[in-house]
Amino acid sequence: MKEWIVGRNPVYEVLRAERRKVFRLWVAQKADKKRHLADAMNLSAKRGIPAEFVPREELDKLGENHQGVALEVGEYPYSSLFDILDRARQREEPPFILILDTVQDTHNLGALLRTAEAVGVHGVLLPLRRTATVTPAVVSTSSGASEHLLVAQTNLARVIEDLKKEGIWVYGLEGSAQAKSIPEVDLSGALALVVGNEAKGMRALVSQSCDVLLQLPMRGNVDSLNAAVAGSVALYFAWDARKFS
Repeated sequence: MKEWIVGRNPVYEVLRAERRKVFRLWVAQKADKKRHLADAMNLSAKRGIPAEFVPREELDKLGENHQGVALEVGEYPYSSLFDILDRARQREEPPFILILDTVQDTHNLGALLRTAEAVGVHGVLLPLRRTATVTPAVVSTSSGASEHLLVAQTNLARVIEDLKKEGIWVYGLEGSAQAKSIPEVDLSGALALVVGNEAKGMRALVSQSCDVLLQLPMRGNVDSLNAAVAGSVALYFAWDARKFS
């Protein structure tokens, strides 16, 4: 299955990550070569795929915000929990995993993947159904960060039990009365952070599987945050606990 990735940063990161098969690189005629376009063209040429210069109208058919470039590639290469744990072992770091329980908005997924890559998460787990997946729109929203992450689709309740057997603590993010304020919890060790659905939060079975429920401290009049914002803040709390290593 082939798909088109558009935008200068996403295209550049797809090529830089070297995880997908590349078929064609389209560049708008008379496009300036700034902001990674020249780099993308060089990387593509090294893989034997020279840029094809096409009218901008051709790129317009592929989507908005293409910024004068589009890359035809193979489908996203999903990973496994074993791959994610192996990455942590290779880096000699305690596992740091993000679990997204039926996050459905592509912009939220892209934003969370971008933050996860920025703070050094070893991998992201998605459920098998009722979830946004890594589509070209998500690649664009993540600014290409998705290409450097290991993302797996799996049965979350079952994989949470597997994580616990590996000595990984599972923390669920929600605003319930029984949830602990996140600054009160030690997040410096091996952990998996669960972020739930935008409207309903975590499913009951997933929530019950968590070792600890967490909530973000707040002082304003609004008592909740967007899922992507809340998840990103919690990820930075966890990275802070790791001394930003």
